[in-house]
Amino acid sequence: EALGPIAAQGNRGRQLSVVLGVNLDDLGDHRPGQRAATERGALFPLVDAGFTKADVRAWSRFLGLRTWDKPAAACLASRVPYGIPVTLGTLRSVADAESGLRSLGFRQLRVRHYGDTARIEVPPEDLAAVVARREEISGAVHRAGYRYVTLDLDGFRSGNLNDALPDQDLVATARGQ
Repeated sequence: EALGPIAAQGNRGRQLSVVLGVNLDDLGDHRPGQRAATERGALFPLVDAGFTKADVRAWSRFLGLRTWDKPAAACLASRVPYGIPVTLGTLRSVADAESGLRSLGFRQLRVRHYGDTARIEVPPEDLAAVVARREEISGAVHRAGYRYVTLDLDGFRSGNLNDALPDQDLVATARGQ
């Protein structure tokens, strides 16, 4: 909703379009943001071109882009549990916390937003490193505006907020199946 008025205002009187980097692999999961973007006229050029994540990486490498092997970075709204409003302030807190952790050398991670509590997810092999650097990590997350810092001992799992959905029929319905 934040981009709608900006796109409508346009550039020199021209309507702008919102373009998302969604690829074919992203279509098989419950992603309410994609549905909302589609309903508001967003464009998905990678889907239209038939690109998968592997295709994006291969072409990025071929073109010499330094980000060709960058870990997947889902929309920041995917860090907010269903039912909690997504605000620009919330997204800023998540982005700042994740940026702080990346500056400490953690490459694959998610910071899940639960009000004043941040739940950190890293791959299981990085759990010991997080504990060993507890003070630095807590400081980075506190600076992002969180009061409490927790570590998910199950480790990093893409799409794990979908586990809270009432049942798998809802997930199938959301996927359009």
